[in-house]
Amino acid sequence: MLQPLPPNIYQLDAPPAPAAPPLDGSCRASVAVIGGGIVGLATALHLAEAGTDVVVLEAQEPGWGASGNNGGQVNPGLKFDPDAVEAVWGAERGRRMVEFAWDSPNRTFALIERLGIDCEAHRGGTLRVARGAKARVGVETTARQCMSRSMPVDYLDAAATALRTGTPAYHGAMLDRRGGNLNPLAYSRGLARAAIAAGARIHGATPATAVRRKAGGWDIATPRGTVTAEKILIATNGFTDDLWPGLRQTIVPVYSAIAATEPLGERAREIMADRPSVYESGRITVYYRLDARGRLLMGGRGPMTPIASADAIGYLTDAAAKLWPELGRLRWTHGWNSRLAVTKDHWPHVHEPAEGLLAYLGCNGRGVALGTALAEQLAARLRLGSEIDLPIVPPKPIAFHGFWPLGVVAAVWHGRIMDRLGL
Repeated sequence: MLQPLPPNIYQLDAPPAPAAPPLDGSCRASVAVIGGGIVGLATALHLAEAGTDVVVLEAQEPGWGASGNNGGQVNPGLKFDPDAVEAVWGAERGRRMVEFAWDSPNRTFALIERLGIDCEAHRGGTLRVARGAKARVGVETTARQCMSRSMPVDYLDAAATALRTGTPAYHGAMLDRRGGNLNPLAYSRGLARAAIAAGARIHGATPATAVRRKAGGWDIATPRGTVTAEKILIATNGFTDDLWPGLRQTIVPVYSAIAATEPLGERAREIMADRPSVYESGRITVYYRLDARGRLLMGGRGPMTPIASADAIGYLTDAAAKLWPELGRLRWTHGWNSRLAVTKDHWPHVHEPAEGLLAYLGCNGRGVALGTALAEQLAARLRLGSEIDLPIVPPKPIAFHGFWPLGVVAAVWHGRIMDRLGL
């Protein structure tokens, strides 16, 4: 049964969803994409533009999961610093990964411009801010590594950081001018509309319930039909189930929550005139931005069940009051959350567990830009067997995966305590 979207603020401004009728009967395609989020939709778009017959199977509607409910930040990079990427993966592979991941906002904004997607795309930069002295050292180190690679990055001292964030709470920041933000639901729907226009077929309310290998391809069962395809992409991220054995056990689903205010009017320009995307450096942190209408959006780890109002995430609204006490009492009109996927090693995972089957999981909170950029390479691999810039790794189920809800709660509390102690 089709479930309503989480009560996000993006629905107020996003265009209507394109028609994505459920699959009723059987069909054939060269490629079947399972999952109608940013990665699945963008991959389908590139496949269709190249003349490949592609069908997308989405359990709800395009952009229903974290793709349409995230913080809307278009951030460059990976979880780890460039030096660490090259140390783990080697000089050549690591260099390719760094160039690809840190350039991903450029590819995202270029795609939006080419397609004319109306999604409030704004290039106000990304600010990685340091709450304490230890975090400042880490942020400054990251900035130095990026600048040594001629990236458009600056390190800002505490005074310069306060000017850009409207708060004296931070010891410093790294500014990456490639970053920005957008309305993620509008973006997801724009990708779906563009993919359909290019020839892709998108079926909402159509979960894939089973896959079976057959000569020359795959049969994919759905509640009211079957898709026969030569190749498959699984792009279900935080909503990955047991469709492919063991895949669900390779990621930990966690909830990220967001609270949004009413438009702040002139007060918005007083705190963040450039409207950057801001995220704090630390273990358990907050991220925030202003949207095109001057609403303040505060995000962070949330309850492990769906929420429907900002009352359920008071720690996020309290964080805003501490950062900008001069704003006075704010009216928080919306609060919501959705599931994203975290990997144990914090690397994004591309898997090829069988011939003709590709999977991408574990955005680790960087799904908008990284997923958009990777989609073009995933499409090329499905079409031509091309190499991609991220490594293709075998699936490795996480030990004691069944206890992940308890583990997430414990990790959040431990991280908050360590951050408060400055450790």
